[in-house]
Amino acid sequence: MRQSIRTASCDRRDAEARLAQAKKFLELADVVATEREQSAAADGAASLGILAGIAASDAACCVVLGRRSRSQSHTDAELLLREIKPAGDQAAKALRRLLSIKDKANYGIESVSGKNLNAVLKHAKTLVDFAEEAMRQ
Repeated sequence: MRQSIRTASCDRRDAEARLAQAKKFLELADVVATEREQSAAADGAASLGILAGIAASDAACCVVLGRRSRSQSHTDAELLLREIKPAGDQAAKALRRLLSIKDKANYGIESVSGKNLNAVLKHAKTLVDFAEEAMRQ
């Protein structure tokens, strides 16, 4: 039986701060991604993209649900995203895809491939767009 997710209360101001962080992480990821010929740059860009997605997820959860995940497992944030209707399921899917690359980007010996980097940037952008839409509602 699954225990409940550990969460922290948050509000619109917190959401705005996390969204600003998400946008900056994504902006930096795009800049670093231009140095793709360097494998360390690909890993750095992917890591920044993943941070962007996590921050954007927090922003959406804060503004819509009034809480965000404080669990040791980022995958618990997926469960919270699913509570946001109507597009939370798609956002959770994008976060799951980002998290599937996290270990390789942050701790792996082999670098993130160009294909995976493109996927990270795409999914991070999806989550930033999702959070921006949540802020408008």
